[in-house]
Amino acid sequence: MMARLENKVAIVTGAASGFGEGMARRFAEEGAKVVVADLNAKGAERVASEIGGGAIGLGVDVTLRAEVDEMVYAAMQAFGRVDLMVNNAGFTHRSGSLTDVDEETFDLVADVNMKAVYFSTLAVVPIMERQGGGSILTTASVTGLRPEAGLTWFNASKGWAITATKSMALELAPKGIRVNCLCPVFGETGMLANFRGADTPELRGRLSAEIPLGRLSTPLDVANAALWLASDEAAFITGVALEVDGGRGI
Repeated sequence: MMARLENKVAIVTGAASGFGEGMARRFAEEGAKVVVADLNAKGAERVASEIGGGAIGLGVDVTLRAEVDEMVYAAMQAFGRVDLMVNNAGFTHRSGSLTDVDEETFDLVADVNMKAVYFSTLAVVPIMERQGGGSILTTASVTGLRPEAGLTWFNASKGWAITATKSMALELAPKGIRVNCLCPVFGETGMLANFRGADTPELRGRLSAEIPLGRLSTPLDVANAALWLASDEAAFITGVALEVDGGRGI
């Protein structure tokens, strides 16, 4: 039985840890050739080495168009095509008053969560169009659908990602390019400390109590959702903001 991503090439940003690492590993298990991209070059190389099978690890600053272009070029040089572009790299300000977020932090949230999607789209759409299709997937957040107090500028950036996903899906559908996004709830990743300033059992307990299924999301939860959207099983799915939230949004 053919693996679900056999003969496909995926680029995953923010893939040295957390949700991105989970996606890169899961895609590879299902037959994909994977470009593991992250600002942490050593981490990206580690994940690619552990995946094996021709995966490559790249140090990439997604806020710089030249580095995003180089990332896509490296994928083409290594594998000859790009079937799946996963915009997973993300950044947040710490939860607190919206007026306490300085301009430098605001700009970084906007550059990583928004502008990087623009850069990767410019780079991969012409390739996917020549190939006859492809898939673009962005990691948004449940807070882009239902904002959380204290995370105003992060919420807004993820709301932008959701709207961009839907608009891109409309425009790119005639080219055979599907565009979707994932909206995870807080997860068991290093980002939790970035959001809250700490990652403690007590904090995890409080957050888990808000989720009907009783736990935080895991990289595997998000990776399995991404796998389905990336696979041909979701060939008729585009413009979707898929909630991976254990029922929190109900």
